[in-house]
Amino acid sequence: MTRLTTIQGYAVPLPIDNLDTDQIMPKQFLRIIDKAGLADGLLYDLRFDGRGAPRADCALNQSAYANARILIGGANFGCGSSREHAVWGLQQYGFQAVIAPSFAEIFYSNAMNNRLLLVQLERDAIDALTQEAIATPGTSISIDLEQQTVRSVSGKRYAYPMGARHKRMVIEGMDTVDLTLDSLAAIEAFERSHFARNPWAQVM
Repeated sequence: MTRLTTIQGYAVPLPIDNLDTDQIMPKQFLRIIDKAGLADGLLYDLRFDGRGAPRADCALNQSAYANARILIGGANFGCGSSREHAVWGLQQYGFQAVIAPSFAEIFYSNAMNNRLLLVQLERDAIDALTQEAIATPGTSISIDLEQQTVRSVSGKRYAYPMGARHKRMVIEGMDTVDLTLDSLAAIEAFERSHFARNPWAQVM
């Protein structure tokens, strides 16, 4: 898979704390047996009213944020159920990254397993990026995955934390199975060494 080292594009602000996976991907869109068509359900109740008409006050419906690749969210983004469809829906809609003050643990794992980059920044940085996205919609920001920095519209850079394992998964497009297979030689060497020292433990 192609290495992913930079994500650059429009950022859409959605500063809602505790936005849960039931809101990100409502239950009525979970009746399929594959990943197709989830973009239509993404944040459906925020994007549409009870009659199915687009809500003009939702940033995702505004032309200035069309084709946004980065979503700026609120704290505890992705809380609630463990449905992986929330991640798939975000990706199908076109998002490559979500920037927020914090993320739910299960959502974080699901996202990294699917190469959706999650960037955690301090609240002050999130507020600044949100205000810039509102003041200058349609302007790109850039995320350097190798340097772990976000460059804002004004040129300010924000560093974000990320463990080496998750960083590799996103950059190289690996999931947990890929990581295990990548260590297969070391695993097999350990098995040989272990059973050589403890032959009685080997199951025949």
